[in-house]
Amino acid sequence: MNQDISERLALLSETDISRTLQPLQRGIEKESLRIDAAGSLSRKPHPKGLGSALTHPAITTDFAENLVEFITPVSSNIDDSLSLLTDVHKFALSNMPDEQFWPMSMPCYVDGEQTIQPAQYGTSNIAQMKTLYRKGLHLRYGSMMQIISGVHYNFSMPDEFWPEWQRIKDQMDMSADEFRSHSYMGLLRNYYRYAWLIPYLFGASPALCSSFIKGKESVLPFKKVGQGTLYLPYATSLRLSDLGYTNSSQSELYVCHNSLEDYVKCLQKAISTPSKEYDSLGLKNAQGEYQQLNTNVLQIENELYSPIRPKRVAKSGETPTQALRRGGIEYIEVRSLDVNPFSPIGIDKLTIAFVDLLLCMCLFEDSGPRDQDDQQRAKDNLMKVVLEGRKPGLMLTRKAGEESLQSWALDIFDRLEPIAKMLDRDQKTPIYQQALHAQRRKAQHSNLTPSGRILERLLSSGEDNGKFGIELAQNYRNLLSSIPYGANTEDYWNSVAAESYVQQQAIEKSDDVSFEDFLKDYFERNQQPFTG
Repeated sequence: MNQDISERLALLSETDISRTLQPLQRGIEKESLRIDAAGSLSRKPHPKGLGSALTHPAITTDFAENLVEFITPVSSNIDDSLSLLTDVHKFALSNMPDEQFWPMSMPCYVDGEQTIQPAQYGTSNIAQMKTLYRKGLHLRYGSMMQIISGVHYNFSMPDEFWPEWQRIKDQMDMSADEFRSHSYMGLLRNYYRYAWLIPYLFGASPALCSSFIKGKESVLPFKKVGQGTLYLPYATSLRLSDLGYTNSSQSELYVCHNSLEDYVKCLQKAISTPSKEYDSLGLKNAQGEYQQLNTNVLQIENELYSPIRPKRVAKSGETPTQALRRGGIEYIEVRSLDVNPFSPIGIDKLTIAFVDLLLCMCLFEDSGPRDQDDQQRAKDNLMKVVLEGRKPGLMLTRKAGEESLQSWALDIFDRLEPIAKMLDRDQKTPIYQQALHAQRRKAQHSNLTPSGRILERLLSSGEDNGKFGIELAQNYRNLLSSIPYGANTEDYWNSVAAESYVQQQAIEKSDDVSFEDFLKDYFERNQQPFTG
């Protein structure tokens, strides 16, 4: 480990760890497709008993009406987050008696794009904008790639950490907000360099239903198992490949992460730069109805695919970049986790603990500027691991030259060891050291990774991915239905659902401008100069 980092960690270990490190803040956003008993996509609207998708704090929708998104509040306790995530799954299932949740990232049994309807949020201007944005995604890229599920992990350091870290780094010439944003941007740059590690360790989509690419050409050398499951022998996360969330039309778009100001300016430029390709599709259809928010390279910030994002909770009506300009970075959103099919809620405690560890390391270690060569190396390494991460002897590229995946992973784990011990100090269970030990074993034995376990099951049984997924979905429905609520009661969730409709109606009644004027004002605010 770099001597400077060792010295900094030693100084940090002298602080009150219970205040500065152990209360790491986290929130989880987990997506799940609603399916019928046969495994086909649900064609029913968002269940009314779940509340308003616009205003419910814990249950909403992502791209489609049948793509539910569960959201946990910020918490410093891993068990509390998992308990609440379990509760919302249980409550949702109680309101959809004829359906269940698909337990994997890649969907199955997709009977054409006509079965995928953009999510609906009501009649207010903000609701119309959310639906129109999704219509624009459909127009630009098709709906199929938008219904791939994932887990987004929101992470932040406790407030008490920052003054101590700023003193240790001896960067007192910055304001507290400037130092926090500067540090988080360094975390982002380091994370991109190590981003390949996440799909190797937690990727769980090495196979997919052939219906997903029906009628489309693919250069990937897929093999077949069962009646219609396609797979790559060493793949880890097809969700992160060009078949998934990544957007080939954005491949030439360079977003700088060397400062928050540069990052915001790059996004503002993409949102305001016209695209000939998207202009040719038309802002409105033949009936004069909007079919995308605008014809620029990006409609809004969220259209940019990235495995990690700097974030701040936006005020009502604020754009994401406007929120960052106002107050700097508040938290980090990791977006590259697959849904874990071996968990009834898609994520487990050891995964959370390891991601905490990796993000802490990315924050603690120095991070030099990230140029386009650095960006290309990171992208190439990620795609190698996504498509063939479990291939024996796979070589990745570092700035100094090539190194095997296994060797690089073990080097990272060695650097994580002192951080894990520091986070586990005075805790009843050494969860961070346990998480690190579990990932070390995966680096040494690729068959222990989720992708390896899935392919071993499919190839040994000769069954389809769909059959395996349906079996898991049914088992998880039975399990979640049988256990008691942990964090809250069913009456509580019913009251939250009812209150969400009241809030939606209040928003609809408060609109006092036309939708055209609403959009104009929204995009004008996006172009305000950076003042952070």
